[in-house]
Amino acid sequence: MTTHLSPADQDAAFRPKRTAALPWDTLLRALESQGQGALVARGGSSGTGPSGISMDSRTVRAGDLYVGVPGARRHGAEFAAQVVEQGAVGVLTDEAGAAWCADLPEGTVVLIVRDVRDAVGPAAGAIYRGVEDAAGPRLMGLTGTNGKTTTSCFLTALLRELGERTGLIGTIEIRAGERTVPSTLTTPEATQLHALMGLMRQEQVDTAVMEVSSHAVSYRRISGLHYRVAGFTNLSQDHLDLHGSMEDYFQAKAGLFQAERTDRAVITLDGGPEASWGRRMAQAATCEVSTLSLGPVAEHDSADGSVDPGADWAVQELMPEALGHRFTLVHQPTGRRFPASTGLPGRFNVANAALAACMVLEGAPQDWDRIGQVLDVPVGRGPFATAVPGRMEVVGHSPAAIVDFAHNPDGMVRALDSVREARRAAGNTEGRTIIVFGATGDRDATKRPLMGQIAAEWADVVIVTDDDPHSEDPGVIRADVLEGVRAAAARAGQDGRSVQVHESAPRPTAIELAVSLATPQDTVLLAGRGHETSQDFNGTRVELDDRVALREALHRHGHPFLTGSSSAER
Repeated sequence: MTTHLSPADQDAAFRPKRTAALPWDTLLRALESQGQGALVARGGSSGTGPSGISMDSRTVRAGDLYVGVPGARRHGAEFAAQVVEQGAVGVLTDEAGAAWCADLPEGTVVLIVRDVRDAVGPAAGAIYRGVEDAAGPRLMGLTGTNGKTTTSCFLTALLRELGERTGLIGTIEIRAGERTVPSTLTTPEATQLHALMGLMRQEQVDTAVMEVSSHAVSYRRISGLHYRVAGFTNLSQDHLDLHGSMEDYFQAKAGLFQAERTDRAVITLDGGPEASWGRRMAQAATCEVSTLSLGPVAEHDSADGSVDPGADWAVQELMPEALGHRFTLVHQPTGRRFPASTGLPGRFNVANAALAACMVLEGAPQDWDRIGQVLDVPVGRGPFATAVPGRMEVVGHSPAAIVDFAHNPDGMVRALDSVREARRAAGNTEGRTIIVFGATGDRDATKRPLMGQIAAEWADVVIVTDDDPHSEDPGVIRADVLEGVRAAAARAGQDGRSVQVHESAPRPTAIELAVSLATPQDTVLLAGRGHETSQDFNGTRVELDDRVALREALHRHGHPFLTGSSSAER
């Protein structure tokens, strides 16, 4: 069962155990040093200042600085009187918000800045001692459309094998050392990210790895954070409901690779039909850049299989083995070679592993010998054998049963190519691909028919069901997807290839249908939800874990399956 935390409980989980109050004049100097000078509109700049910070009136605790941010409908400063009653010692806002602070009790400090979003990160960093304390964890960031979660898990696994104490801020998990931090948030706000940095310092974390979404950059949630190394995976259509165009989406991602935010970037140049975005990202970056050329990581990639001779790093000698691959990572300027392997299905996981390795190598060039020893292990062992929940997670072998988070066109191509490649490597010429997927409501609707088209072009049996409809009619979403499925299936029929098309809801019924149709030679792929454990139907949460539902269906139909906690088959 998913635990849904209240906003106050969520915010409390992110904060360090104790934070001493920061004098107001120290906070003002910290803001000034970050180019965010503040005017003291009320109260004095001497005396005890804040010991915490919050942007949400529901999470304010005694001693907090409340951040009143202008919103689409209301200004956050409208809640100033309420939060002062809850114990807030001051308000950080803009000129418009200051009007709501005129009648606050005497002694309440009001700070006015030109842009609250730009100032909140430096303010939070100072309060949680991230601006002035150089002993905090070094920060590594990952951005891109697909592969962030797997690469971040690979990164932390490699760092742990090198003896580091790690932290992780990701889609699946937030962790500080050995402490798992409960979270129901996709991307924490700037105040909470800096609180997490304080928590990681408390837990003596050496390196923290963070997935950086385009939302985090666009909404300046990473304001005040600085990355030692940041990596770029790829860019393909997603989140156009927020960004409007691929160009705007690209510009949001590019914001991570500016010198004031990041010391060094590792940019993947190729891998997929959107390869040119990597080259553009390398050109747009103003920080130090190293580039990674992969050669082909999927069937749709460059036909000649060559790597970019001008890239700093290149994947060579790629060989399938078991479910994974062996490969050699070559530093082309020096010729230095690093044999490595990954145990996860899919050549795109070679790309994820290579990027993780390059980020660690670029961050510690003095330790290349030691890093090379950790990388040079057989398939199925070492840091890149780490299973990532809901990312090409294998649930059964006969039929092959896989759960993946693929929820956009490029992710679907990569997942479908991986299952085709696995059958080919096993010499299985009779097996079919059976895919179960849907599309998310209240998101970019233009990708729905495209995802349907891809499913029919790559799979033999397509079952369209529900994902998270949110406020939309689930039937309308399925119809959008089926439009692309049926058009592509008709074209396949003209070429002599038969594609079965089904519409089935709710999702557990669709999963049952898929398993009932499967033979031991087939592959059942559940796409789109990965590790998620509930669906949202217009505010109503319906508990569903694809991995659990798939295991149960396999069991009912007499197929072996893998348990959730071990690799033992039943």
